[in-house]
Amino acid sequence: MHSLPLARQAVERAAAGNAGSGTCAVRALTGGDYAGWVRTEADVIVIGAGPGGAAAAHYFAREGFDVIALEKSRFPREKVCGDGLTPRAVRELQLIGLPTPREEGWIPSHGLRMIGGGHRLEFPWHDLESFPNYGLSLPRAAFDHKLAEHARSAGADVREGWHVETALIGGDFGTARADEAPQAQLVRTRGEARVVGVVARPVDEAGKKGDPVEFRAPLVISADGVSARIALGLGIERHAKRPIGVAVRTYFETPRHDEEWMEGHLEIWDGERGKSKLLPGYGWIFPLGDGTANVGLGTLSAKGTPSKLDHRALLKDWLDHSAQDWEFGEQVGPIKGAAIPMAFNRQPHYVPGMMLVGDTGGMVNPFNGEGIAYAMQAARRATEAAVAAREATTAGGNEAALEGYARMMKDDLGGYYSLGRVFASLVNHPSVMKACTRYGLPRPLIMEFTSRLLADVYEQRGGTWADRLLASLTKVAPSA
Repeated sequence: MHSLPLARQAVERAAAGNAGSGTCAVRALTGGDYAGWVRTEADVIVIGAGPGGAAAAHYFAREGFDVIALEKSRFPREKVCGDGLTPRAVRELQLIGLPTPREEGWIPSHGLRMIGGGHRLEFPWHDLESFPNYGLSLPRAAFDHKLAEHARSAGADVREGWHVETALIGGDFGTARADEAPQAQLVRTRGEARVVGVVARPVDEAGKKGDPVEFRAPLVISADGVSARIALGLGIERHAKRPIGVAVRTYFETPRHDEEWMEGHLEIWDGERGKSKLLPGYGWIFPLGDGTANVGLGTLSAKGTPSKLDHRALLKDWLDHSAQDWEFGEQVGPIKGAAIPMAFNRQPHYVPGMMLVGDTGGMVNPFNGEGIAYAMQAARRATEAAVAAREATTAGGNEAALEGYARMMKDDLGGYYSLGRVFASLVNHPSVMKACTRYGLPRPLIMEFTSRLLADVYEQRGGTWADRLLASLTKVAPSA
């Protein structure tokens, strides 16, 4: 078995006297039906099988780790998302080896069509060496399911219908549930305890939960999304002043469902159009090729407090005054909404025995609200750190390698996210937002740089003047 040898020793020491005679399976009941023997020990436990969790499960399994991923829902299941992928996210799909044929529902996009300030302009995706020159769209219900199956194909044990309640922590005191033990704070503060597993309950299709089951591993990947329940149980609070967004979306029938452009509308008003406050945010229309388009909007709060705006009403008002050329027909499904944690708003991203991946760690772009690309990137980095830990020959080297995950994420994204925090503060002023849409959009030189900045698609080395300027700014900006 390929494992994290020294970390596994810590798990075994902590679990001594608490796990019977090394039991690695339990009898689980789901909805009263016998579900047989369930394996409960692995090298890595992944909480959640969304993009970050499924990608982590795939990468770890591909590197020879024994992986169990616990997903509370059953696939396919809906998620609030725009369903659109920038070239940065497409690159992550290429790196993980997930095919994206059009006949399976993947709709390519040539670029962004931006509408605002009386302008209607198209910005093709840039031709760069580091990124593909196209985006993609696919409903999240299908996207997440495909990624979970891709993880299974690599050898990961992805289990649906398991609700993770809390982390298991271990130390000189033995093991305990984090939500019942004051020692949970020691994981974060002084490292005197570490995460050694999780406690989860099977959930049947009616939502009924079974008895709690302990799962143990030397490394836990917390990819449980916006709620960040497991991180909160260890005292890892979000930074109250980091940006946060709110988004709502639904689906509409449209004859333009197979159009290969993503469309963004930059004027969202909180009252009468042209006479009220111009909000920081944008509306979107992303064609899905199945007779429908994903239609939604999001707003941004630079100070970390979600606005109290009625976003469903904002969406309806925007659609009443915009996008008539899409000839929307029947609405398909309700309007659903979600909060969007941004700019590394929850840290540290590593505590002994556990890494935060994706929305759990606030890994969402403050410029555009994209999170999928960064969750999958974090999954790659987490795996790289674990491989380095597996190869370490000392306890200190093992833990240092795992800690390296947080440093890698800061090196990759910290400067860019700091620029995003400045951006969020600026566009929260209506006058700035108005000037950007009215005067910035029609100027090619400005948009040559801005389009790269907003999409986070640029060459980190070489490239055009815009690439070099953006790369320099992300390097000199303090890490988020």
